[in-house]
Amino acid sequence: MKAKSVVFVVFMCVSLSSCSFFEGLFNKKTAPVDTNTAIHNHMDKVKSEAMKIKNAEIQQITDAKGLDAIKVTFDSGILFDSGESELAASSKASLSDLAEVLMNNRICDVAIQGHTDDVGFRGMTAEQSVQKNMDLSMDRASAVAQYLQSKGVSMEQIIAIEGLGPSSPIASNSTEAGR
Repeated sequence: MKAKSVVFVVFMCVSLSSCSFFEGLFNKKTAPVDTNTAIHNHMDKVKSEAMKIKNAEIQQITDAKGLDAIKVTFDSGILFDSGESELAASSKASLSDLAEVLMNNRICDVAIQGHTDDVGFRGMTAEQSVQKNMDLSMDRASAVAQYLQSKGVSMEQIIAIEGLGPSSPIASNSTEAGR
């Protein structure tokens, strides 16, 4: 059993007035600053930095709340061995790069989501396999969060750690490549 991916979504902070980056813009006595433009420009900067992360797919998206976000997706083969929740040694360089992006952009928050395929485990019922996948995806997301913290990312920046198991696939489970 393997997880397809661990997904990171980097968000701008929700309360703009609490962000030092934007306080300076709003306190200036010059021409008014368009908040949406400032956020978009900053997210472009974050995306540009994130594009340098090895073994990651980077997308600029709009989240469920309508906010600009950067989605960073790692293939599980880079992060974890099959059926394991301990980070693979090969993943640490890419995650260190992500940590650097987050530390350079402390006004951004990150949500960490773990996903698995829907293939069952030998000797388990379908219900037991789903639960094991849920637990595995959560353990993997937690391992990533702990590693990012060990590299200096503040816990305040990590707004969510979720194990989504097979309930929210990011690729088709109908082929080996998708799983």
